Amino acid sequence: MALCMRQSRNILSHVVKSSKIGMLGVTNLFTSPYRAPGAHDSRNPDVYSREKATLLVPRRFESIKADRSLDLKFKADNHQVLDFPGGKVAFTPEMRFTAESPDGRIPCYRVLDDSVQRQGRISFYVTTIGEEAINIASAAALKMHDLIVPQYREPGILLWRGFTLQDFANQCFSNKLDDCRGRQMPVHYGSKRHNYFTVASTIASQLPHAVGAAYSMKMDGKDACAVAYFGDGGSSEGDFHAALNFAAVLEAPVIFICRNNGWAISTPTSDQFRSINSVLVCGIRDGVVVRGPSYGVKSIRVDGNDALAMYSTVHAAREMAIREHRPILIEALTYRAGHHSTSDDSTKYRPVDEMELWRLSRDPVTRFRKWISSNGWWSDEAEEDLRSNVRKQLLDAIQVAEKVEKPPVVDLFTDVYDVLPSNLSEQEKWLTETIRRHPHDYPSDVPLIKL
Repeated sequence: MALCMRQSRNILSHVVKSSKIGMLGVTNLFTSPYRAPGAHDSRNPDVYSREKATLLVPRRFESIKADRSLDLKFKADNHQVLDFPGGKVAFTPEMRFTAESPDGRIPCYRVLDDSVQRQGRISFYVTTIGEEAINIASAAALKMHDLIVPQYREPGILLWRGFTLQDFANQCFSNKLDDCRGRQMPVHYGSKRHNYFTVASTIASQLPHAVGAAYSMKMDGKDACAVAYFGDGGSSEGDFHAALNFAAVLEAPVIFICRNNGWAISTPTSDQFRSINSVLVCGIRDGVVVRGPSYGVKSIRVDGNDALAMYSTVHAAREMAIREHRPILIEALTYRAGHHSTSDDSTKYRPVDEMELWRLSRDPVTRFRKWISSNGWWSDEAEEDLRSNVRKQLLDAIQVAEKVEKPPVVDLFTDVYDVLPSNLSEQEKWLTETIRRHPHDYPSDVPLIKL
């Protein structure tokens, strides 16, 4: 999806200018929702004064009167209800950021409906199959000076920002051209020039860091925000709760994007959440999105497999976060169509037919491709050419990266201290002598010193 859109920037231009989505702006409405394409509104236009709280709606459309009641009367058919692993969620064509406990289960905002529908050469890999729209659409909605604080399923954002296939391959093979100098696990990317914070495996530890970075941007008066990505499993960590409270109290311009893909490795959301909408007497489990208002954080649930819905939501959230100095929580419902990693076999804990359903009928790339094709912006020929060219580029990048020399052993001890402490100097000397005495016990392609 990223290469497709990057190859033809006209596609993004069409998406932005199309009456299907529109560029998002700010009007002075709080409870008035953004109505997505196809959503009919017979009410008369009405413009509210600047004293009203804000909600983001398209500049190209006139404002509509505030509707203070949540619409709970969704038709329970296959086109309006998502049978998500954590329970059924109704769709809505309205973009609404929730600031307080609603009167029912929070619906899922979407634009596109379903009618558009191991070789051992590296040690580890994590895929993003089924979650591409969250990566690419959010990247397209952000600015290069916005700081990305990722988990480990956001390589599409780096790709969008100009990180090359060769850069990816160098990192995965930990060669001397790797920006991280071989110190990170594969797919744990980081790039200062692309404003992309280095990935850490520790779950949710990046969230407080994102808040601190956002607060710094606010203090410096920058027209930018920090964007933190994490999975549904991360919302069960203490760092998640600390970060939301930290962000709300400091009024930091940070966007939290939760990829709720149904599974925290082998733990389903049904075994993870007891978030209950307290307004209802009976109460219902309602995932991650209901946690935001409890901390004073505006929140929204969106179809993470709908590229247009993700783009418009993140675009709106960015403007709101920067202009109003506030954190925003986005829960993007999606599905991890692949295994958790190359070390995982998800068929051991979830039904194969469930995986196939999402992979074949709810794939975000297929949905987006059908939509741009129906608008005349893409074709089967262009698709075939792109896939062929990208496959060749990727194979070439892998072959090149595999042949590049590894970083020297000495790099284990550099880039932290200006003057190396005596204990590290001793360790470096001891390791160097050990490798020289027992060369057959260590990789032959790792030099001791820089050449």
